[in-house]
Amino acid sequence: MQLIRNWWGRYSLQLILVGLGLGAAWTLKQTQAEVLVETYRMIAQPFQAEYSSRQILENAQVLELQYRITEIEQQNQNLRKLLNVKSLGTPEGIWSGVIGRSSDAWWQQLVINRGTNQGIKKGAIALASGGLAGRVTNVFSNSSRILLLSDPTAQVGVMISRTRNMGIMRGQEQNLGVLTFFERDPSVKPGDIVVTSPHSGLFPPGIPVGRVRSINLNRQPAPEAIIEFSVPLGQLEYVKILPFDPPE
Repeated sequence: MQLIRNWWGRYSLQLILVGLGLGAAWTLKQTQAEVLVETYRMIAQPFQAEYSSRQILENAQVLELQYRITEIEQQNQNLRKLLNVKSLGTPEGIWSGVIGRSSDAWWQQLVINRGTNQGIKKGAIALASGGLAGRVTNVFSNSSRILLLSDPTAQVGVMISRTRNMGIMRGQEQNLGVLTFFERDPSVKPGDIVVTSPHSGLFPPGIPVGRVRSINLNRQPAPEAIIEFSVPLGQLEYVKILPFDPPE
């Protein structure tokens, strides 16, 4: 008996530690190491960027799909009897890489690596993840310049998808535009989806543009709304160039 007590006194601590280790290993096996994973996430989360570029682009793609679905549903309601109406669908285009921006005009223009040698023409439409990005204004042999929606000189005929209220949107700054309505009392609210107007002379109809952030119905001479663009214009790496011949 004394021998057992001596042995226990000498090795009890090691046995307890071994038991704890085996218990922890068994727990990790049963939980698939979820405890460690969650602990790592809790520790690492404060040091991670709030939004990565990839997440922003993926969110823009999701928003674009939501915009298109809403626009299609609205068209089905309004044009149910007009079966001969042609749908814009998803047109083919030329994918191009962004190769240049000016530091003092980051939100106004960009340069792509496609030009006349690749079939690009002035007036073509630039699309990206999220919807409309801008319009081709200058074309060279192997490059082209695009005027972005955020440029103060850019003007787009747009429409509130839910109510069909129309107006002209101009670039304001960064990822925002200002929509001036034609109607004196438009039916619009924050969150409404904005698409290109069927009466626009520079863009095809129904392309997602953005979402209403705020409204000022008391603005003179016409009500205005601040539009948040659906395309992350400051992080574009690729755009799809869509040929477009404005209606005469």
